[in-house]
This record gives sequence, structure tokens and C-alpha cells, in this order.
Amino acid sequence: MNPLKPSLMIKKNDIVIFTRIFFSSNYFKHGLFYLIVFWNVPSSIQAIELADTLSLHGFLTQGYFLTSGNRIFGESDANGSLDFTEAGLNVSWNPNADLRLAGQVLFRRAGTGHEHDLELDFGLLDYTVFSTPDHLLGTRFGRFKNPLGLYNDTRDVLSTRPTILLPQSIYLERTRDLALSADGGLLYGEHRSEAGNILLEIGAGVPRGNNLDTELAYFGADYPGETEPKLSYIGRLSYEREGGKYRAAISSVWLDVRYQPKFPASDDDLPPVKDIFIPVIFSMQYNGDPFSITAEYATRRIQRASLGHALDLDITGYSYYLQAVYQFDENWQFIARYDALYNNRADKYGKGYQAITKRPAYTQFATDWTFGVRYSLTASFLIAAEYHYINGTAWLPYQDNLDPNDVEKHWQIFSIATSFRF
Repeated sequence: MNPLKPSLMIKKNDIVIFTRIFFSSNYFKHGLFYLIVFWNVPSSIQAIELADTLSLHGFLTQGYFLTSGNRIFGESDANGSLDFTEAGLNVSWNPNADLRLAGQVLFRRAGTGHEHDLELDFGLLDYTVFSTPDHLLGTRFGRFKNPLGLYNDTRDVLSTRPTILLPQSIYLERTRDLALSADGGLLYGEHRSEAGNILLEIGAGVPRGNNLDTELAYFGADYPGETEPKLSYIGRLSYEREGGKYRAAISSVWLDVRYQPKFPASDDDLPPVKDIFIPVIFSMQYNGDPFSITAEYATRRIQRASLGHALDLDITGYSYYLQAVYQFDENWQFIARYDALYNNRADKYGKGYQAITKRPAYTQFATDWTFGVRYSLTASFLIAAEYHYINGTAWLPYQDNLDPNDVEKHWQIFSIATSFRF
């Protein structure tokens, strides 16, 4: 099967319907309001320097999502959804050259179950053990952002990610909390030379994990017991040359997630379950002028052990994307990407899964063509829009789509977002 052949068919009527709904709704009026407000913010605002050693930064992103079928970030399949808001405020204090204290509070609205999340995104002590022109060694303690792939560290800020919706083959929204940050410690070291810079980051900690989100992502349903992550390990080795013109990395996680049934046990509950998730991500990027090319490939192994062995499994999936960015000038940018995710290498198109579970085979894979454009009004204000044509639902957020038998195989997303940062 050639995934390029049928997936790229975009019907004219679909675009016409999307356009009529968007421009005839209140969301368009709201979008104009955001545009007017942000347009009048002074472009010179970059950061608030409270003192020589203390600085304050922040960002606000408001997005609109409209889907032809299925839901993402709220009831997007009706007249679209404005239930996508990201706002963060972070502070950094450097009492001396070797010590930094930093933290960020994040507000996020992202559809069903995430209507008003307010959380400590990260909060850490960063200490430089030693530093020379060629070498650096440091440690971070507290809640740190997980060094995973090219974009996980900064995925909440629109200006630091290539599209409104990151490539879901690598950065799944359904497991965002588990992937985003962890409570523990991180050791990092850097070697700099004319041949390029090498950075190694190794950490251990307990990932953040919303119980319901984690349960839905791993077991596909909400059970009476509790699902929580345990002590896990992460590492990333990266290489950079010519100020980031060439970048390469390999990163991996050993993620331990446990399910404990409710006491006393009930017939509709699961036995105790231990899941070990081991993704390995290979990343490459070329940043030229005017083209930028990015590719990431991941293997995704899940090992599950349960009391009584009824739920035991050991499967390996894989995913990848190829992305091209063209910079028209300092303000305009065009993005094109092909994205693919397969949950089980041995059952790529889910036929075996469907035979066993009676659920649709297309819940086990997803391919996504993405086309986007973004315009930087100022150094602080960004407008982005993008279109997705998707075959399959393997990364579709569960909380907005609780019935796997009531999802569509072929579906589309139109989204637009405005973002301000200082």
C-alpha cells in the first residue's frame, strides 16, 4: 500500500464547508478581537528584567480547531472549538554565576478533562559544577522538563514549535503529561570544539501523570483503580554544529507505569498491571536559508506484565515524520509535513487487533499530511494556521472521543492560533 496515494486527496467541498463555518461563526469575531488586542501591544516588549539577576517571561496562546469528524480540544466537529489556551509565566533568578533557580506556572485549557488546568510546569535548581571554554558539567534538581526529541522541552510555547499541533507520531497529546516533565534530578555535560558541540543529559525521576489520561492512553478505558507512574529514567545525546545549522540527537525513556485495582476488587476491574514503555527517538535537523528540514524516527516498545498473565503483552510500534520549512522572508513561513504512527510493527494496519477486540483496525495507525503558514507580526506576536488530512486515529485524544467505535477513519483538521510572548 502506498500511503502517499489516497491520503493527499483533498475535496473542494470540504474546504468550502470549513471556510463557511469558520467565517460565519462567533469564533471568527473572537479571532479578530485577539488580533486587534495583540496588534496594539508594543513590539519592543521581550522580557521583564526585575533586577540584574532576576527576569520574568511569559506567553499566551489562543487556538481554534475545526474538524470534519472526530474531536480534538473540545467539540471541534460542530462549529469548531476555542477550547485551546496555553498561558505561562516563568521567573529565573541567578544569585551567582553557577546557580540558577527557575520555575514556570502554566495554565492550559485543552478539551474534555482539561478545561482549567493550572500546574507547576517546571521548578528547579540548576547548578554548574564546573565550566571551561571547552567543557561544562551541571545538575538540575526539582521538576525538570524531559529532554526528549527536538521539541519536548519547549512544546508549550507556540513560537518554539514548528506547528500549532506538533507531529503526533512523536509528541502525542494523549500522553502529554507523562512526557512533559518529571520530579527528580538531571545530570548534563557539554563538550565544545571546532567540530561541533556534544551534549549529554541523563535523568531519573517520577513523571507527572494525570490518572485518567494515563489510564485511557494505556488501557483504553477508565477503570475503578488508580494508574500512576513510578521512578523512570531518561537520556538524550545530541550534537550541534555551526550554531545549530546541523543538529542530531538520540533520546530514550524507560517509563514505568503501574495500575493498582480498587479494594475490594470488582468484576469490572483489572488485576495489578506493570507497563514498561521504552521509546527510542532518532532526530536530525538542517537549518539553512531559506530551507529547514527535520526528521525524527522512533521505535516504541511496550512490555506489560499482569497478575494472572491475562493482559501480558510485548509489542513494538514505530513512528516517524519528515518536515520541511520554507522561510519566505523574516516574517512569513510555510510548513509541510508527512507524519506516520503504527502501534504494532507486527500488525501494522490493526487487522489482528480488530479480530481480537472487535474495535476498528484504524485505531492502531495514523498518517497525517500537514500544511501550514505562520506570520510574525512582531518579535513578540505570531499568527499561525494549518490544515491536516489524516487517515487513522492512533493518536486521537481519548477524552474527547471516548467510544472507539464512533470515530471516523478519514478526517481533517483546520486550526488557527495567535500567540504573544515577552
